Amino acid sequence: MLNLRFFSTHRPWEDWLGMLAGLLIALSPWFASQIDHRVIVANAFIVGVLVFFLAQLEYVVLQRWEEVAEAGLGIWLTISPYVFGYAGEGLLRYWHSSLGGVVILLAALKLWQDWELSDDDLARHGQ
Repeated sequence: MLNLRFFSTHRPWEDWLGMLAGLLIALSPWFASQIDHRVIVANAFIVGVLVFFLAQLEYVVLQRWEEVAEAGLGIWLTISPYVFGYAGEGLLRYWHSSLGGVVILLAALKLWQDWELSDDDLARHGQ
């Protein structure tokens, strides 16, 4: 049986996973060998840096808005191939769809874990 208590507490590894996802997002245009369009590269880099920064901020000072912002960035990254027109070609669309999904799921998990915590409980995160 699945241990639900494992998913009920915000753990530091979740923040580290968010930082890793941000790093992978920022580097994804070079992994996919599709760096011919500057707007796509800039979008991936900016989203990756923001995801990394928010995950790092959550590790230090946990607040709910950070998780909502991460979810928004994950949604943006997932729809970016359609907005910038690279949805029909190359591996970058798969990287961005997959990493965007990871960011969305991770943000939803952390938001669910922290939803009923008081501000004092959030402030004690990581101590």
